Parts: sequence; structure tokens; C-alpha cells
Amino acid sequence: MLCRLGGRWLRPLPVLRLGAQGPQFARVPTGGGERSSAPVWAVASVSAVSPSGAGGWYEALATSAPVRGAEELLLGAHNATGLPWWSTVILTTVALRSAVTLPLAAYQHYILAKVENLQPEIKNIARHLNQEVAIHAHQLGWSKRVARLTYLKNMRRLVSELYVRDNCHPFKATVLVWIQIPMWIFMSVALRNLSTGAAHAEGFSVQEQLATGGVLWFPDLTALDSTWILPVSVGVINLLIIEIFALQKIGMSRFQTYATYFVRAVSVLMIPVAATVPSSIVLYWLCSSFMGLSQNLLLRSPRFRQLCRIPVTKGDSDTPYKDLFAAFYTKFISRK
Repeated sequence: MLCRLGGRWLRPLPVLRLGAQGPQFARVPTGGGERSSAPVWAVASVSAVSPSGAGGWYEALATSAPVRGAEELLLGAHNATGLPWWSTVILTTVALRSAVTLPLAAYQHYILAKVENLQPEIKNIARHLNQEVAIHAHQLGWSKRVARLTYLKNMRRLVSELYVRDNCHPFKATVLVWIQIPMWIFMSVALRNLSTGAAHAEGFSVQEQLATGGVLWFPDLTALDSTWILPVSVGVINLLIIEIFALQKIGMSRFQTYATYFVRAVSVLMIPVAATVPSSIVLYWLCSSFMGLSQNLLLRSPRFRQLCRIPVTKGDSDTPYKDLFAAFYTKFISRK
């Protein structure tokens, strides 16, 4: 069997891999002294990994129903539109982010706005409850520990009642995370399967289409981006999203500060990671991050927030984009 590499058909050489049945061989394309630019894991099918081995969890994920559904979504979009694969990846990403994550992001802002508007009432309740607990502690001779526990117990109950009354428990604001992260993983693994021929019976033909379905400096979507333009772009856009979030937070807590630094570090580490996966996956990551940045900016618009019926809060501004630019200029440019 011949393998295709860089527009040429080359004879594969066997590479030894250990499996549950003893030594197994995977074929990696090579030609003379030239080796494939893709790592072995990106070329070999996950089906060759034993379920009981180290790759068992990944094989289970790669063959799971959600990943199969993501594959069918990509193939269906490609067949229905007739667009080249690079356009199909972008179109599918834009459609998913617009139809799924944008409404969830708007709902997240809706919940957070209602929670923010409850803060004055919560502070008022806390002040009165503290006074009542202090009076009872003095009358009944409670220790400071008992008084503190009584205050905290009743405060949690009263705040919970407020959240129920206004139907805005903060946990509801995390729905976006529970949907967006799995969707990102399933789409990434689906593209990996399609790019390596590990998808299904049609995988090889789809892989061949992806090999010629790129554009510009990445004509082969199954290969790595040797220019690092796509990986670096992913890191830069993710850092922009983080900085926009940080700029709109005034007086962040220590935990929020540490969390921001951690996410910044993850964004930077994503650059070398993105340089080791097929360009189809990095293109998806780039488009997804760009849509995330666009949605973040859109949700700052007063008109769009009004359209989504997001309550007005004390921290809202009539000129959010001017304020954002001014904060960005002060932090990164003027530095006076």
C-alpha cells in the first residue's frame, strides 16, 4: 500500500509500536531520508491503540457518539455546501458558535447582571442580620464561634432565597462552560479523526480531500503549519480575550488575579501545542477563538444587551468600546 506525502506517493516503512497483543507495526510515510512533518500520533489511527493501554481513554473518546456526531456534522456541511474544506471548517465553527455559544453567553450575562443587581440588597440583609446575631449572642451568651456560624448559616439561607426569588442562581452562569468546552473537544477530536483517516470507512477519502482542501500557506489541512502563523494567531487572540476580561474588572481579588495569570499561561502554552496538530484543528481553534473575541465585544454593546433583555447594572457604560480602548491605552501604551 502506498502513502501520500507532499504530493508524492511513497512506500511506507514499518514502525514498531507496543500493544496488548505484543509488538504491533504502524506504517508511517517516508521517502528516502525525508521524514513526515507530522508526529507519529498524528499519523497513526487511534484504532491501533489497545483499550487497556495508555491510549484507551483517547480511543474511547475518538469513537464516542458525540465525536461521531461532530464528524457527521462536518461531512454533512461539506457535502451540502460543496465548499472547500477550509471554508467548511470556518462555516461550521461560525454556525456552532452563533447558534449555541452566543445564546448561552447572553444567558450567562443575563444571570450575572441579575446577581450584580442583588448585591445592594444582600449587603443590606447582611448588615441587619449581623446586628440581630450580635443582639442574640449577647442575650444568650454565645461564643464568637457560635455567633459566626449562626450568621453564616442564616446568611446562606437568605441569599439562596433571593436567588430563588429572582431565578438567578450563579451556578446557572456556568452552563456556557459545560457546553462550550465539551463541544470544543468533540470538534477537535472529530477533525483529528478526519485528518488522520481514523474516522470511519470514508476516512481515507476524506483525508485525501483535506490534504488538498487548504488555502494560502496551509494548502494541506492534514499537515502541520510549519510557518507557525496559525498557532501564534490562536495564542494572540486568546490573550486578547483574557485582557479584555481583565480590563473590565476593577479591583480583582487575589484569586481572580492568580486565575488570570494562569489562563494567560495556558494561552501561551497553546501555541506550541497548536504547532503539533494538523492545520484543520488549528484552523478550527483560530476561528473558534475569533468568534469568542467577537462575541465578547458584542455582549458589551448596550443595544445588543437590551435586545437580549440583559438587565442594566451599575457598572454598565454607554460607551463601552471607548472605555475599553482608553483602558487598553493606559495599561499597555501610555504607562504613565
